[in-house]
Amino acid sequence: MEIQITNLSKIYDNGHQALNNVNLTIGEGMFGLLGPNGAGKSTLMRTLVTLQEPDSGEVIIDGLSLSHHRREIRQMIGYLPQDFRFFPKLKAWEFLDYAASLAGLKRKKERSSEVERLLKQVGLEDARDRFANKLSGGMKRRLGIAQALIGDPRLIIVDEPTTGLDPEERIRFRNILSNLSQQGVIIILSTHIVADISSTCSAMALLNNGEVRYHGSPDDFISQSAGMVWRAMVGFDELKTLKEKFPVITTIPSLDGYEVELIAADQPLKEAVPIDAGLEHAYVCFMENNV
Repeated sequence: MEIQITNLSKIYDNGHQALNNVNLTIGEGMFGLLGPNGAGKSTLMRTLVTLQEPDSGEVIIDGLSLSHHRREIRQMIGYLPQDFRFFPKLKAWEFLDYAASLAGLKRKKERSSEVERLLKQVGLEDARDRFANKLSGGMKRRLGIAQALIGDPRLIIVDEPTTGLDPEERIRFRNILSNLSQQGVIIILSTHIVADISSTCSAMALLNNGEVRYHGSPDDFISQSAGMVWRAMVGFDELKTLKEKFPVITTIPSLDGYEVELIAADQPLKEAVPIDAGLEHAYVCFMENNV
């Protein structure tokens, strides 16, 4: 299973170029698509799930052309969009039952078995009889991924799935996706939250202004910022000046001032010490130096 994206471009009617000559190869496992809001991530996701057509370029999914085999490709895709809505008068199990019927599961017994399997897989067995719109934000996301898993899709695409979730629910959701990625499928995780990719993805791309700015492993991406991440203790007045000169990533207050982590090509302060970079550091560093 592989996705090949070649010279993909999309310009909207207002003249905005959402995708500009995008080239990517995506294999099995978890693939992270990182970038700021408005980078073109959602446009790429909507194109892959056949909700819109590109202006030019080609997408091949498992040997099938997206432009000539849309119906066959739809049957192998599970999709969780960023703005996922539920029918307010359906319970969790009823919503999945309805989604399963739309997916082609016509026999009631078959749908019932699939619904129970999915509720268990995402940890919602105890919430099966609660109305979908009354679930917590994290539970709604889990119900959303459950509907995306109907029929055992070979390609699963999730767009900004953890936005607004608390840390515990975010970790739970990432674990669900990570477990799924071990089953010989492709999972594309589109997000602007760096931690979602650093903890789950073995390959990633960074998209900005509709262009692929990086494509490779998270570790190789992090290595590009080696020697450029610093930590220092600064006073209250010094912090303002520091922010004007350097990208400050974290600021932790203390009795004597602030512990800060920042990006700089050379030692920014006499007392600053270099620290190992993480994906968030690397992302900020890359965006500062390449945009």
